[in-house]
Amino acid sequence: MVDRAARDVIKKAGYGDFFDHGTGHGVGLDVHELPRISRLGTGHIQEGMVFTVEPGVYVPGVGGVRIEDMVYAEGNGWDLLTALPKGLEITG
Repeated sequence: MVDRAARDVIKKAGYGDFFDHGTGHGVGLDVHELPRISRLGTGHIQEGMVFTVEPGVYVPGVGGVRIEDMVYAEGNGWDLLTALPKGLEITG
């Protein structure tokens, strides 16, 4: 469900062909834990889990971007743990 939602947004923006990896993973004692959030993932998100949502778009010859958020699953929803802004900022 999380992976499908990320893929749908990226596809609608015209970049579906450039998102060819997993969407995220569980976080705990190790950096990468279950569930694996991807098209191939078989685990399930359960209440109390912390996981990443980090879809990325990589366009050959142009560049790419991946924004990683950390999320806490609670009840029928989620709580975003990442507090960084997501607006475009051009520097230099």
